[in-house]
Amino acid sequence: MTENTLPQQSIWQQIFTKNMLLCIYTGFCSGLPLFVLIQLIPAWFTSKDLDIKTIAAFTLISLPYTFKFLWAALLDRYPFPLLGRRRGWIFVAQIVLVAILGSYGFFDPKRDIVLISGLSLLFAFASATQDIVIDAYRREILTDNQLGLGNSIHVNAYRVAGLIPGGLSLALADHMSWESVFMITSAFLLPGLLITVFFSDEKVFSNTDRSKPFYTAFVDPFKEFFTRKGVYGAIGLILFIFLYKLGDSLATTLQTKFILDMGFTKSDIALVVKTTSFWCSIVGGIVGGVAMLKIGVNRSLWIFGVVQVITILGFAYLASFGHFETDSIGTAELIKLGGVISGEYLGVGLGTVAFVAFMARETNPMYTAMQLAIFTSLYALPSKLLGASTGWVVEQIGYYHFFIGCFFVAIPGMICLFWVAPWNEKSKSISG
Repeated sequence: MTENTLPQQSIWQQIFTKNMLLCIYTGFCSGLPLFVLIQLIPAWFTSKDLDIKTIAAFTLISLPYTFKFLWAALLDRYPFPLLGRRRGWIFVAQIVLVAILGSYGFFDPKRDIVLISGLSLLFAFASATQDIVIDAYRREILTDNQLGLGNSIHVNAYRVAGLIPGGLSLALADHMSWESVFMITSAFLLPGLLITVFFSDEKVFSNTDRSKPFYTAFVDPFKEFFTRKGVYGAIGLILFIFLYKLGDSLATTLQTKFILDMGFTKSDIALVVKTTSFWCSIVGGIVGGVAMLKIGVNRSLWIFGVVQVITILGFAYLASFGHFETDSIGTAELIKLGGVISGEYLGVGLGTVAFVAFMARETNPMYTAMQLAIFTSLYALPSKLLGASTGWVVEQIGYYHFFIGCFFVAIPGMICLFWVAPWNEKSKSISG
């Protein structure tokens, strides 16, 4: 079957469709719970004078996001009795998220840390489960050539959701009790809960014979993938997923420490880096999503990948100045910093939407949840494993040569495009 195509419509007509608006919903619902765990909860603990070791150890709560592929197959095979295959599990996850988030403020972190940790682990599990099903749902409602724009809207809504727990909620905490803060934050999940109940246009794929053994729910997605791609094709695609964003991910692992080591202040980071990175990644995502409507996923991977690789050199350029004396940092130095960060996060925005669209396209609708969960875990794994060693590498060779190394590490992922996503090849739809 050839690639799905849309009727000739303007860009605005393609953006303002029901499915694209649903991608705002999926992104916001996925993003807010994660930012609660990584931004709001640590701030709550800090305000209650918990020690730094406890706060650092709490980061292990996010492990369900890394290992969500372990139960993704069950969500493909076993629909919830109400609301359908996808909506049912999204609804259950959202009920758990709203209930736990709204209840946090009733506990004392010093006295109830074990209970809070248990609730947070359940919160992370429900959030990861919601991500699995939402990713699968989004893949199923979008045609192949809508994936770029749809995933762009999803990723940007995901980032915007972080402004609630990481911005609004923290500001409210200066003026009201944590009990009220958590209740207000949980209220932002309620619109998504209502949308989950009332939208009804999900596609239905029958992917398993219930008489087959239980383990086939985990085996069949792998079997289908290797059969469809062939052994060498499957290995090549997995290698590409490992490598495409590896250099870029490693380059940003020590970003904050690098900027501080250059002589910039925390205020510089707050003023220049955080603001610039947010808006440039948003702009990159929007531009990338719209561009993919015109040039397709394959060519986007090539073009955006080149931008992604080249912008790594911006960090090397900044590192070449050595160290700025904090007292001497002025407009010129801040412009250099802003330019480097702008380029980097523009590349991040472009590369991410193309990459996510590609991974979604490579799944079979019968096993979307399982296959996409595996792909996203594979994408995150190398940078997590190698990221721990970046500090040692910088100590040995310095920041400048480290960033040059990241540039060369990014090249193999681009080479993989020759067989994974050839420039002139039109994508094939995968029949369910």
